[in-house]
Amino acid sequence: MTSPQSTIITIKNLSFTYPDGTSVFDSLSLDIISGETLGIIGPNGAGKSTLLLHLNGIFRGKGTVKIADMDINTRNIPKIRNKVGLVFQDPDTQLFMPTVLEDVAFGPLNMGYSVEKAKASALEALDKVQMKEHAGKCPHHLSLGQKKRVAIAAVLAMSPEIVVFDEPSSNLDPRQRRILINFINHMECTRIIATHDLEMVLEVCSRVVLLSGGTIITTGAPHDILARKTLLEEHSLEVPCSLKNGDRLEY
Repeated sequence: MTSPQSTIITIKNLSFTYPDGTSVFDSLSLDIISGETLGIIGPNGAGKSTLLLHLNGIFRGKGTVKIADMDINTRNIPKIRNKVGLVFQDPDTQLFMPTVLEDVAFGPLNMGYSVEKAKASALEALDKVQMKEHAGKCPHHLSLGQKKRVAIAAVLAMSPEIVVFDEPSSNLDPRQRRILINFINHMECTRIIATHDLEMVLEVCSRVVLLSGGTIITTGAPHDILARKTLLEEHSLEVPCSLKNGDRLEY
């Protein structure tokens, strides 16, 4: 396990172009610290989701991406994907088995767990997200909020050191969103969250990165970045309502 306050992810001079010729990044560099909760914010098309997909090798651009000092390459991909769990925005892309328990146990089984150990790991993960009582249900009969929690459990069952979330609170009602926020705040691993939910960023993140046009514009404490009205508006964002009070705004 990587020691606290050490760099767990190193991105250096990352460039990426889609097959149609669309350039997303040009020499992007970023260090992510073990144990932090990093928020990645920015307008649509900024490259947030594309960046996340580089963290476990789904996309591979030019430059360096290291996870726990391991280069992302064909030899290291299995180890890296055990360390980095990715929770997609749409949980239906992750849930495909007949029952919730089978979906959550799928990853551990592929990691070589015995059936008994995979089941135990799956049930423990479901318990963490308050979904254990739904283990025997069909995932597609669940609400969106419940599906998102099952998708998180499917990642947690593999005991990753890093969990990456893509727009985790999108389309959730207030109660399900609160459950999600409380859960993220109690996770004991490195968390990376790409989101437009800036109020959630204030509640859960220890640092924020503003990404726009494939470039890191700035990084810092969430309250410092999200109170900068002019900066946010320049990148199609707005100051969160909770900060729109008097002298807490910076122009």
